[in-house]
Amino acid sequence: MCERLAQRRDLDVIVSLAGRTAAPLQMPVRVRTGGFGGASGLAAFLVDERIDLLIDATHPYAAVISASAAEAATRAHVRILALRRPPWLRQEGDRWTEVADLPEAVRALGHAPRQVFLALGRKDLAPFESAPQHRYLIRSVDPVTPPLRLPQAGYVTARGPFREADEHVLLQRNGIDVIVAKNSGGDSTYGKIAAARALGLEVIMPRRPPLPAVPSVARVEEVLAWL
Repeated sequence: MCERLAQRRDLDVIVSLAGRTAAPLQMPVRVRTGGFGGASGLAAFLVDERIDLLIDATHPYAAVISASAAEAATRAHVRILALRRPPWLRQEGDRWTEVADLPEAVRALGHAPRQVFLALGRKDLAPFESAPQHRYLIRSVDPVTPPLRLPQAGYVTARGPFREADEHVLLQRNGIDVIVAKNSGGDSTYGKIAAARALGLEVIMPRRPPLPAVPSVARVEEVLAWL
């Protein structure tokens, strides 16, 4: 989306990043990093910068940020649009166990030791320290520091997109029998879901959180049309 917006000479675009990734992708527009201090801080920023339009393009599970964006837009009297990737849909052969949240995902793993692939953000890993009987393979964009207090944990640092064929090899090589992943939608990280289906593996998937009722679209092209 940023690449497309950067081509517009009639727009002055600012991208705000949360700052959770040490080396984010380079953006062809102005970038600010870090939080605003909640909805009130974001509203003040919108007013100070004379922002006309706010696009909420956060992760589908970033409910707190989306709620702050919606409230800030109302306070600052700024139009808002959410770019929300549609969730992946269950297909024939998928073995999905949908749970309410990450603590429930830990409980869904059961008591017997399993070979678990955690495809989650670094901030989502702590609940799994309560289930040290499992062997974990943990993938993240940045290194997990400090490492989790788990006796059997391996780490992979990588950034998507991830191809199905490569995910297939990763899962088989590590003897994985269950994946824990969010229903992020999109193509970039779908490879593990397709590979799990081909291998007959269970996928434990926390449900998406409820998001604010603001105008929303599913594709970048629709954002451009809205603008």
